[in-house]
Amino acid sequence: MIDSGKVLYNKVGSDESYTPNYGVAPILKYIPKDAIVWCPFDKEHSEYVRQIRLNGNAVIYSHIEEGRDFFEFEPLEWDVIVSNPPFKNKRAFFERALSFNKPFALLMTLASLNDKNPAFCFYEANAQMQLLKFDKRIHFEQDGETKKKTTFSSGYFCRDFLPKDLILEELKV
Repeated sequence: MIDSGKVLYNKVGSDESYTPNYGVAPILKYIPKDAIVWCPFDKEHSEYVRQIRLNGNAVIYSHIEEGRDFFEFEPLEWDVIVSNPPFKNKRAFFERALSFNKPFALLMTLASLNDKNPAFCFYEANAQMQLLKFDKRIHFEQDGETKKKTTFSSGYFCRDFLPKDLILEELKV
């Protein structure tokens, strides 16, 4: 369970980084065509919202700055989650996503694989972790500029989303 007393979002600095279009593109082909996609860390201008709509899916987006905290808000109707949550407090984000018992794809740092918490969350939920990994790093956008010196690799941590548990893909930057 998620302890409501925890600080779940970064209060110092910013966890607000935007995924560029080439970081969203690889997950699109795995979204079921008729699925309603919830993007719980996104605003209307997000690449997730834009590209998933262009992919032909209905999209519901929500963001903490608009009063829709992922830990308190859930849309009435949705089928899958696709988004890039803050990288801090990964365990809480995984626990919440797993609690819905629905498919999801969350873009996270692959350093999470060195941490027991994400894997243990999947274990506790009796869910198989799936991973979509890339050949190069995603350079996120922050404060209006692309950070070209990203020091970590990212991938999509998924539940019941991919056709195989591990998929490697080329990022087309």
